[in-house]
Amino acid sequence: MLTTSTRPPLQSILRAHGLWLENAATGRRADLSGMTLNDFDLVGVNLSQAILTGATLLDANLAAADLSAARLERSDLGRANLSGADLTAAVLHHTVCAGAWLDAANLSETKATGGSFKKARLTKARMQDASVQDCSFVQVVAAGASFHQAHFYDVDFAESTLDQAVFYHACLQHTRFVGVSAIGAVFQGSKIDHCDFSRAGLFQAKFTRAEIVQCIFRHADLRECDFRETRLRGGDFSNAVLAGARFEGAQLSTADFRGANLHGARDLTPAQLSQALTDQGTTLPNGSRGPYFRNSGAEKPRA
Repeated sequence: MLTTSTRPPLQSILRAHGLWLENAATGRRADLSGMTLNDFDLVGVNLSQAILTGATLLDANLAAADLSAARLERSDLGRANLSGADLTAAVLHHTVCAGAWLDAANLSETKATGGSFKKARLTKARMQDASVQDCSFVQVVAAGASFHQAHFYDVDFAESTLDQAVFYHACLQHTRFVGVSAIGAVFQGSKIDHCDFSRAGLFQAKFTRAEIVQCIFRHADLRECDFRETRLRGGDFSNAVLAGARFEGAQLSTADFRGANLHGARDLTPAQLSQALTDQGTTLPNGSRGPYFRNSGAEKPRA
């Protein structure tokens, strides 16, 4: 829906684009490259497969818009309203979505490199199978968002809200989750490689069957987390709180629990704890101080 303030040329472009989507021979693909459309009301507009390279849409209203497979390279969507918009398979290289409203938006299969989503709202957004590299998601609000099978490389989620977010079978490499709130988040089956979860709030998060390689969890809240059948290779858990966490079937090869609190941690075996690093600063499952020694019984929480 366009307001009366919309310029006729844009109306004509959108009309021709609608015809092109139906029959390429009768219309013309929309090319809004470099256009300035700040504050425009484009609620529900159909710009599927449109070209918006370098367009400026600051504070534009694109709620429920169809931007599937659109080319948005170097466009600026700062503070735009994209709630419920469809950006499936959109190209977002060097795109700015800082402060944008993307609640319940569909960003599945998007490709984004060098972009900024800083302080964007992504509550219950879908980003399945997305490929994201070298982007900032600092201080985003993405509670309940779905990142199933997404690939994040060198992405910064610092200080974000990710409560109940789902990273099921995602690939997370060199990604920063410093200071995030991710209560009840799901990382089940994910590959998590050289990521930083320092000071993260991960109460009751699920890492079941994940592969976690050389990650940092310093001072993280990992109470009641589920690490069952997780493969941990290395990693720094110094001063992390893992009280009540579950470890049945987990591999803890050289995981560094020095200074960590494992009080009440469940399902740990002598073989598992012997694989890990503990010291006098470690609180063992039975509440005693480390380091852990085989046959001490300290791997069993006290009744």
